[in-house]
Amino acid sequence: MATVEECRQALDDLAKRLATNAEDARKRLNLDRTLACRITDLGVAFHGRLVGGQLRDITDGDDPTAKIALTTTSDDLVALVKGDLNFARALSSRQLSISASPFDLLKLRKLL
Repeated sequence: MATVEECRQALDDLAKRLATNAEDARKRLNLDRTLACRITDLGVAFHGRLVGGQLRDITDGDDPTAKIALTTTSDDLVALVKGDLNFARALSSRQLSISASPFDLLKLRKLL
């Protein structure tokens, strides 16, 4: 089981990767939405914002009103960010669940 710090680092790494590819990310995912990432096996959550293809303001704690909510285990989050776990496969096998509007799901799909 990954630690809370490893999960926090994975989200920071994802934010850095999106920032590195800012122009491409903005074209693929031009949203302004609140985002929650819930880690089931640790009982923790993080939240932030997806703005113009960037993941910003990541902080500890849940946001029950987040427009997009991702729920997974600590190990699966770390594996997803590292590229060791395929996003579509994780979603279809229920290792990952995403709660969002149908429009937002279509936009998120562009990142695959």
